[in-house]
Parts: sequence; structure tokens; C-alpha cells
Amino acid sequence: MKLTDFHPRSKLVTKATSVVQPRFPVIDAHNHLAAPFGGGWDQKPLAALLDLLDEAGVVQYIDLDGGWGEGILYRHLDLFKAQAPDRFQVFGGVDWSQWKTMGLRFPDWAAERLMVQKAAGAQGLKIWKPFGLEVKDEDDRLVKVDDPRLKPLWAAAGELGLPVLIHVADPLAFFDPIDATNERWEELAAHPEWAFTSPPYPAFLDILNAFFRLVKAHPGTTFIGAHVGCYAEDLGWVGAMLDACPNYHIDLSARLGDLGRQPYSARRFLIRYQDRVLFGSDVGPDLDAYRLAYRFLETDDEYFNYNLSEVPGQGRWYVHGLHLPDEVLQKLYFTNAKTLLSGT
Repeated sequence: MKLTDFHPRSKLVTKATSVVQPRFPVIDAHNHLAAPFGGGWDQKPLAALLDLLDEAGVVQYIDLDGGWGEGILYRHLDLFKAQAPDRFQVFGGVDWSQWKTMGLRFPDWAAERLMVQKAAGAQGLKIWKPFGLEVKDEDDRLVKVDDPRLKPLWAAAGELGLPVLIHVADPLAFFDPIDATNERWEELAAHPEWAFTSPPYPAFLDILNAFFRLVKAHPGTTFIGAHVGCYAEDLGWVGAMLDACPNYHIDLSARLGDLGRQPYSARRFLIRYQDRVLFGSDVGPDLDAYRLAYRFLETDDEYFNYNLSEVPGQGRWYVHGLHLPDEVLQKLYFTNAKTLLSGT
């Protein structure tokens, strides 16, 4: 039998708690509204979206799609922010493709565009993962995450009071050879474009260490590390960065699978850093996905699937609920984002 045909059904008898509403109101600090990641809600009625968010207990939604380009930013500001200003924030981004033509002028130009984006209504800056993996300068050289030439951009974000939500690396296994030892072999087989095997790509820790240096070098700028700081496989490493950088925070988006397979460590981590963590979904406005995340964070349910597919999508394992205390849940769901994100 092929592994792709192997769909075992657990015979373990455990309780399954239905969490229809979160224990506290939720700010979703990492999500999308356009296709493909956001389900194409920019093509659907706004009233239907607001009804879904109401049902999910989500009182504010941070749309990161402005990082795809200024055209999308302005479109989403018109579609969502202007129509329901208390429910949405839209983050801007950087057009890295301009570096090759602008050369030395690019960093200052990017900083200026960020000022324009804020004036238009952007409330943060989203940096996507091509930064550190694919972005190149005017000499066709790969730009490192801590490239000192970009100081004007990070300084501008700090001066404008715009948080920088940054995604610089994917799961560690995406950088490993795609062979029988790779724990995400099925995921990479389905999405070979997600592989960043090193070489030819930079090593995972080279990227993460550069990210650490970047955040530490700009204490006046607020950084949010997407996906548990892009290193959910090593919470000790993420914790060391949080300890060293008071301006650094993380979100939980798209890493329930990694957190839930280390429930004791994850629970201790989230309690210790309860003031530095934001809730995020990253799967678009999906009622079932929200309720699954609430179950994971709120209950002590054991050994359940961390996503909505029949076979766990990010690795063939199940997770255990974290059963976080109420004071921690309230901070993760709402208070930390309310304090950190501009305009909330």
C-alpha cells in the first residue's frame, strides 16, 4: 500500500470538546482576505464576512494582503477598512522588484512608500518570505535579512508607529533534503514549490540568525515574528530572542500542529511569554478553523487532528490541547493585539 493511501483511524477513546465561541473576544492578528490564502473574500459580500466573524467571535481582523502590492492595499482599504473601520486593519508592503532598477535609491524609496501607505490608511508593514530567500539587489545578489542598507525602511516603520509583521522562513523541514527522513515529505510532495532546500537556498539558521540581528539592531521598531517566530520547532530559540529583544513579539498563525505535538513545552512557553504572543489564524475567515484553534488553546482534549483535512496536512501526527489559563487566553486572544497594533 502506498503511504498516500494510508488513512488510519485512531481507536483511542478520548473526549472531544466543541468550542463554538472563544472564551474571550478575538483579534485575528494574522490573516488574509484575497485568494488564495484568504478564500477570495474581496469578491464576496461584506455583510456575509461580518456575519461569519461575529459567529466566530472575531472582533477585529488584520488583513496582510497589502503586502502583495499597493494596488491590493488600496483596494482592501476601500473594500474593508472604509466600510467597517473598527473591524479591519490592512497592512502595507514593499515592492522588492524595484531594487534592481533603483539601486542605491531603493531603501529610501521604500521608506517613502511606507509613509504614503500609512497616509492612505495602512496600519502596519507585512514582509513576506521572499525576503531572505529570493529578493536581490541591483547587482543580482541575494539580500540578507539584516542588510544594513535597509535601515531607512525599518527606522521609518518605527517612527511611523507601524508594527512590522515579518515572515522570513518556512518550517525547518522545508530546508532539508526531500527524502525518506523528511517529516513533511507528503506536504512537500503535494507542493514542491514550497521546498527551499539548502543549498541552493541559504541555510535555515543563517536566515533566522540574521533576523535576530535585525530585530536587535532596531529597538525603536516593533517586530512581530509570524508563525511562532518562524521557528516553532525550537521554542527555546524563540524564547531566547524574545528575552533579548523587548521590541519583539510573535503570532501563533499556522503552527498549531507544531505547538500541539509538544504540549507541555508549548504551554509553559505561552504562559511565560503571555504578554508577547498574538493570536492569528492564516487560513482566511473559516468558522471551523477558528473553532479548532479555540479547542486547541482552551481545552485539555487529547490526540486530535490539528487541521480540517482527513490526513494532517503539515505532518503525520496529532496534537493535544493546551488548556491555557483564562488570564493567558485573554491576552493571546485580545489584549496583546489591542495594545500592540496601531488603531485598535
